[in-house]
Amino acid sequence: MIPAKRIHTVEEYYFSRKLREVRGLVAAGKSIVNLGIGSPDLQPPNVVVDALEASLHDETAHKYQSYQGIPALRDAIAQFYQKNYNVSLDSETEVLPLMGSKEGIMHISMAYLDEGDEVLIANPSYPTYTSVTKLLGAIPNYYNLDANNNWLPNLKEIAKQDLSKVKLMWVNYPHMPTGAKASKAFFEELVVFAKKHQILIINDNPYSFILNENPLSILNIDGAKDVALELNSLSKSFNMAGWRTGMVMGKAEHIQHVLKVKSNMDSGMFYGIQKGAIKALESSKDWFTELNNIYEKRRKLIWELATKLHCVFSKETAGMFVWAKLPAENQLTSEAFVDKLLYEKDVFITPGSIFGTQGEGYVRFSLCVSEEKIKEVIQRI
Repeated sequence: MIPAKRIHTVEEYYFSRKLREVRGLVAAGKSIVNLGIGSPDLQPPNVVVDALEASLHDETAHKYQSYQGIPALRDAIAQFYQKNYNVSLDSETEVLPLMGSKEGIMHISMAYLDEGDEVLIANPSYPTYTSVTKLLGAIPNYYNLDANNNWLPNLKEIAKQDLSKVKLMWVNYPHMPTGAKASKAFFEELVVFAKKHQILIINDNPYSFILNENPLSILNIDGAKDVALELNSLSKSFNMAGWRTGMVMGKAEHIQHVLKVKSNMDSGMFYGIQKGAIKALESSKDWFTELNNIYEKRRKLIWELATKLHCVFSKETAGMFVWAKLPAENQLTSEAFVDKLLYEKDVFITPGSIFGTQGEGYVRFSLCVSEEKIKEVIQRI
């Protein structure tokens, strides 16, 4: 039985492969501290868990659910966007709940890409943008990001290319893995660029409330709905990564195209998760204040750790990672540096190279580890 050719265009996800190796070390008795994964170790709001538990005896709890989510969830998403981003959304036509925003990357791509179409993808960026593009027979067209431009794309340089085959452009601010933040002025420039070249922009926006005082949505920009979709998620903001709860927002026409794909791929999100998500979205800003107080303390310790490793980093970032440049005297690749740390100090961090060639020479530290564990790592170093 021969697999499809498309399967040869991608490799096993780095973390899938590497975490097997880490588990093997743990099984062998090593005390590994994992600073590599952005999987929140904190609990969701108590009311979220209570809402899930309370829903289990509802008459409709265990039936197939709507592909569009229950109306109350769509309403909660629209109200959340109005309150936190000053974005008005029609909950009936401009909001689509997802089983995590990662599935949205596939659904949007399937809705818009034909074989041979091109996709503008940042280098460095989340590897799934590339893998999904390749799986669909489309062509990644990378645009480089670097520290000199605060990890923002140079739209004037990109515009010099032949963009006639480009259908989609992935952006992600606050940026993963670097933590760079975009301004409203940049998003305004991006919308103008998209209209000129008839490219659908997708802003992947799961980190906007983590260590970030000014959450921003591209949909807040005048005219953005004509050329942009936005993905968001409860995974990072509410410590609900395993719940797989996200959403895509935008113009009704774009959402309808995505829904055509999604409705053929699943049978609706579990009712109890939807009820919990509603409670999460109704949280006050005090929730983010308390969450960020914890992350701020952890980040200061990670800065201390990175300094002890002679790495260089910016403190003007957002999100749950610290992106750091390896020391000038370092002669190792990012992956070799990570492996040396893993096998000599029992500490796992992420090599920047897995996010693209522009990530070579960098590493990424996660804040999803307790202060005690980070202090332990500092002592090991």
